[in-house]
Amino acid sequence: MRRVVCPGSFDPVTNGHLDIISRASRLFDEVVVAVLINKTKKSLFTIDERVDMLREVTREYGNIRIDTWHGLLVDFCRQNDIPVIVKGLRAVSDYEYELQMAQMNHRMAGVETMFMSTNPLYSYLSSSLMKEIVKYKGDVTGLIPEMVHERLAARLQE
Repeated sequence: MRRVVCPGSFDPVTNGHLDIISRASRLFDEVVVAVLINKTKKSLFTIDERVDMLREVTREYGNIRIDTWHGLLVDFCRQNDIPVIVKGLRAVSDYEYELQMAQMNHRMAGVETMFMSTNPLYSYLSSSLMKEIVKYKGDVTGLIPEMVHERLAARLQE
């Protein structure tokens, strides 16, 4: 079975994330979306809320599994028999950072990294940008799933 992991914080998931996940799902038998728990980072949504949103917006694919992880991604890969990490690249600045991570992951565990260029429709998206726009009631139609938009708007009004 060809398996890949698509890691991220997904706080919240955007259509850019979903573009990479859906494209990976056509190339691999199973895509494990690993919601990474970063204890040094303040998240808007709890880990359970992020997992629930991801399950809802990826349920149509059929070969997506959502999981959580704290620690080194290569340890997650080893424990789940995953030889490949897939990462979306929006710009050259992403590449410089991700290349360093890819090289270290390969050195530590022999895990390969596959880079996918982001669809130009989503190349400027980030979760933090979506939070900022929704906070000020800006239009994010087509940039995040509608269900995510509703939850994001409700959370930011609290």
